[in-house]
Amino acid sequence: MMKAIFITGGGSGIGRATAEYFAAKGWFVGLADVNAAGMAETAALLPAGGSSSHILDVRDREQWDRVLAEFTEKTDGRIDLLFNNAGIGAGGPLSETPTEEIDRIIDINLKGVFYGAQAGFKYLKATAGSALVNTSSAAGLYASPRMSSYAATKFGVRAMTQSLDQEWAEHGIKVRAIMPGFIDTPLLDVSSTGSNLSIREMVRAAGLEFTPVEKVAEAVWKAAHGNHTFLPIGKTARKIAFLARWAPGLLMQRGRTLAKAAGPGTA
Repeated sequence: MMKAIFITGGGSGIGRATAEYFAAKGWFVGLADVNAAGMAETAALLPAGGSSSHILDVRDREQWDRVLAEFTEKTDGRIDLLFNNAGIGAGGPLSETPTEEIDRIIDINLKGVFYGAQAGFKYLKATAGSALVNTSSAAGLYASPRMSSYAATKFGVRAMTQSLDQEWAEHGIKVRAIMPGFIDTPLLDVSSTGSNLSIREMVRAAGLEFTPVEKVAEAVWKAAHGNHTFLPIGKTARKIAFLARWAPGLLMQRGRTLAKAAGPGTA
């Protein structure tokens, strides 16, 4: 039986690029998303018969059990890699952020990752050499202004990853977190609360670079097969990782630059 990867957020962006990358290496790909049309577009890019698609709201713990059971019926019970990737972007002053948005980002970006790990454990344990890879962020290395809710979820994913990598070692399961900088995906088109600018426009105004999704897909492979628990991706993420350790004061200055890029009265 060919190896199998299950990808949340498989309807676009990082999830789609990762599906293409692993399919090209002969893996059977499980796509999960709330966006059926997006998953159909991803599936059309994969080899015929080499994937399955599943509607999944990662906030629903019971859906996780049902969907993974459906997927593993097609893989003889194996999951070699569970990629906890689904997430949403958000930004803006906390004082102006609706409580519904705070709840939504925590439920999807953090609780959804916990639920995926919990539901996937028995399949990963039963598959020799398996891995759980979680999408964290450079925001999980250092929290910039106007990103408190988002950064909190990504720090949480980082902490969960570190804990589970030790907890699950006895079962032969690697647990890893990729930590990309700004990735050129539709998530960046979301407007920042309290600003007329999208996150994409703010990043450009601050003079920061975007990392192609193809580089992130390659990093997922490296994370699952390598020995590093955390994998910063892109020049920005690697710089943040370095500065967070050795020069946090410079990061504070950079954060103020990003806040100013949002426009007058919104910092």
